[in-house]
Amino acid sequence: MTVTYLKKADKTPQTGTDETQAIVSEMLSRIEDEGEDAVRAYAEKLDNFNGDVIISKEQISAAAEKVSEQLKADIQFSYDRVTKFAQAQKDSITEFETELSPGLWAGQKLIPIETAGCYVPGGRYAHVASAIMSVATAKVAGVENVIACSAPNGNEGPHPAILYAMHLSGADTILSLGGVQAIASMAFGLFTGNKARILVGPGNRFVAEAKRMLYGRVGIDMFAGPTEIAIIADKTADAQIVAEDLVSQAEHGPDSPAWLFTTSRELADKVTDLMPRLIEALPETARNAATSAWRDYGEIILCDTDEEMAGVSDEYAAEHLQVHTGSDSWFTDRLKNYGSLFVGEETTVAYGDKCSGTNHILPTKGAAHYTGGLSVHKYMKIVTTQRMTREANREVAPASARISRLEGMEAHARSSDVRLRKYFPNENF
Repeated sequence: MTVTYLKKADKTPQTGTDETQAIVSEMLSRIEDEGEDAVRAYAEKLDNFNGDVIISKEQISAAAEKVSEQLKADIQFSYDRVTKFAQAQKDSITEFETELSPGLWAGQKLIPIETAGCYVPGGRYAHVASAIMSVATAKVAGVENVIACSAPNGNEGPHPAILYAMHLSGADTILSLGGVQAIASMAFGLFTGNKARILVGPGNRFVAEAKRMLYGRVGIDMFAGPTEIAIIADKTADAQIVAEDLVSQAEHGPDSPAWLFTTSRELADKVTDLMPRLIEALPETARNAATSAWRDYGEIILCDTDEEMAGVSDEYAAEHLQVHTGSDSWFTDRLKNYGSLFVGEETTVAYGDKCSGTNHILPTKGAAHYTGGLSVHKYMKIVTTQRMTREANREVAPASARISRLEGMEAHARSSDVRLRKYFPNENF
């Protein structure tokens, strides 16, 4: 087994973590102590915003006027597919009750979370798709109160298209806030009086760290970081398409990893040559981000076999994983660790990011080893129920009492005993 790094990253997704944690910890502490005043201070300092935090109905209507009919149609296109997929996910799990033994029934109930906080990035790009992915999915799950946040562009507030997408998707309250201050406001119930019970949505490293630090006090969709892409490709792959797809995710930010796993040295060399030219041809903002991302986080790994590629891929557990090979079905069956899988040249991460239907809020930094992405199920608590007849106690209570005493838990045992004495007073157990 031979793995050769034709290009090795200088940095990893964990780079810069200590500095980020210190900054976020200080911000969360101040906001919890000082409340809305601290949030407004951070909004003015970081986003040059000192307007009303809660977006009014009039602002939403005004934003809709600024969105072209074609963009509205495209947002609707995405919304329709995302909600259809979310509904199919919801339908895949049901409430039930089953009789485990005579007189003993157990079941599960699906209870939507009361309040969800949805973060929608709005800094470098206008992430309308993230609004749909987080807000619309929550509404399909049955969440009654959805609070959505997006960073303002100065006192103009969030991007009009983001506001339009949030409103279309069913957001109940929209806040003109970004970054750590947005996450803290939703978690602490500032401006709305309703504490979010779950925080979802992608964001930069500060947003991700704020969610991580608050986890436990509030639920989160997953531990997430900068966008990642990995592509498994063999000699049958089109180098131009592979390179374009790598660049498409590298433009997300200067710390977005892009990885190529291949058994073809020829393909690797072609992609290596193409990457700088494709990045250079991007608009300035995207070019700057992709240049740093590819320089610091990009990797090309040459493998000997398909099994070796699959093994490397499963170890990396990429957020987005594309497969461009002559054995796509084999890889689909073999691969285990990824956030979302894109099979074949005909599909690409960009489709999933924007409008094809699956959710683009996905695990990064290796979290795909133990979790999938955001789904309608993340907004629902799967809780269990029990009920039983008195007669069923004849069998269950003695077993419970004996196990409890074995474990040294006498009070547990006596809660079983008291029922036996009441229900079967003339019997000796």
